[in-house]
Amino acid sequence: MGVGELLIVLLSLLVGSGTGYVVRQSIAKKQLDSAEGKAEKLSQDAEKKSQEMILNAKNKAVEILEEAKKKEKEREDQISRSEQRLEKKEITIDQKTEEIEKSRQVLEQKVEEVRKIRMEAEEARKRELERLEKIAGLSKEQAKQILLQLTEEENRGALAERIAKIEREGREDIEKRAKNIMTSVIQKYAGSHAAEVVTTTVSIPSDEVKGRIIGREGRNIKALEKLTGVEIIVDDTPEAVVISGFDPVRREIARITLEKLIGDGRIHPTRIEEAVEFAKKEIENKIKEAGEAATYDLGIAGLDPKLVHLIGRLRYRTSFGQNVLLHSLEVAHLSGALAAELGADVAVAKKAGLLHDIGKAVDHEIQGTHIEIGMKILEKFSMPKEVIDAMKSHHEDYPFETPEAFIIAAADAISASRPGARKDTLEKYLKRLEELETTANSFPGVEKTYAIQAGREIRVFVKPEEIDDLGALKLAREIADKIEQDLKYPGEIKVNVLRETRSVEYAR
Repeated sequence: MGVGELLIVLLSLLVGSGTGYVVRQSIAKKQLDSAEGKAEKLSQDAEKKSQEMILNAKNKAVEILEEAKKKEKEREDQISRSEQRLEKKEITIDQKTEEIEKSRQVLEQKVEEVRKIRMEAEEARKRELERLEKIAGLSKEQAKQILLQLTEEENRGALAERIAKIEREGREDIEKRAKNIMTSVIQKYAGSHAAEVVTTTVSIPSDEVKGRIIGREGRNIKALEKLTGVEIIVDDTPEAVVISGFDPVRREIARITLEKLIGDGRIHPTRIEEAVEFAKKEIENKIKEAGEAATYDLGIAGLDPKLVHLIGRLRYRTSFGQNVLLHSLEVAHLSGALAAELGADVAVAKKAGLLHDIGKAVDHEIQGTHIEIGMKILEKFSMPKEVIDAMKSHHEDYPFETPEAFIIAAADAISASRPGARKDTLEKYLKRLEELETTANSFPGVEKTYAIQAGREIRVFVKPEEIDDLGALKLAREIADKIEQDLKYPGEIKVNVLRETRSVEYAR
């Protein structure tokens, strides 16, 4: 390339660069003008919106101010009306005060006049009495005594008859009122009473289950009877198994155990032990629920949870065939109603009525009458003296110290004397079974004892580490001799002493 051509190329490059620069400057200027225009427009829009917002705010402020002025005017009008009413009332009160003052002055004048008249009458009466005494030659007291003596002699018979009539009518009226109160109270609370029985029937889905309940060589039913202390009767009764036992707690444990085993389908000695433990826990929960339900039903709050548990235990105790918890609830309701009728302390009466037989919850475990045990229990739980005084006299072992004590005794008698409420025969039967178990348990080496077959058999489980096989034979004879000496019973009683040794080891 020659020098000329090179100059031409350089010149072309310079011209192109200059042209590009001018074009870029022009484009940048246009873009700048466009951005400035947009910014100007945005500024104008913002200023316009700002003015609109200021105008709206001013209008809102004017509206609020007008509303406040309106409310202020209403309050001023209301205050003005109230002031006018007060002024009218003040005028009325002033007028009434003046009238009362005038009436008071008039009354004072009349009282003064009456006082003067009374004094004049008294003076006239004294003058007449003095004149009569001078004429009769007797003083006022002497004349009064003579008149009373004459009247008494003339009307002695009539007075005696009248007094006798008044006394008779008074007794009849008192008896009538007492009967009305009693019948009213009994009508207000007509709770049920239930006589406990000694058997419980458990339904089963099919007769095939009976074989599983008995088990191979009777091992299942033997385990059930040993652990629960009842007799399981599996007979020809369709789709039913009967649990026999005088202790309602044992029967309930056996019932729950059977139902759980039947529902689960697995019936063997290990599973039976687990089910019995479950049933015992379930019974404890039911006892707690029964106590809480009783206190809730009566509206009694604030009792110690342990005392509530003891109340729940009464659900599984009977007295002459009558459920003790139902009886206690009935006595509490009757006592509360009687106390309300007679104006006594309803809260104390209800609480004492519920707790009057609390000793029966543990009387089979502790020596003493249920009243003495109950008093110790209530003292232990810091029960008020009024409640203890009210409950301790319901069998007249202690003197009646309060009206509530009479009420508890009356309510207890009402509940116990209802037709069918109690059965003496059943109570004697249960007592005999308890005595059988107590007699056998008094021998050393005895672990537990169960009376079954309506008292015709007693099963005694001994501690194998303390009594050997020969000792078991000897113990059976000793228990039989003791029963013959101490107890009265019809027929004969089979003494069955059971000794079981179980060895357990673990493979690790």
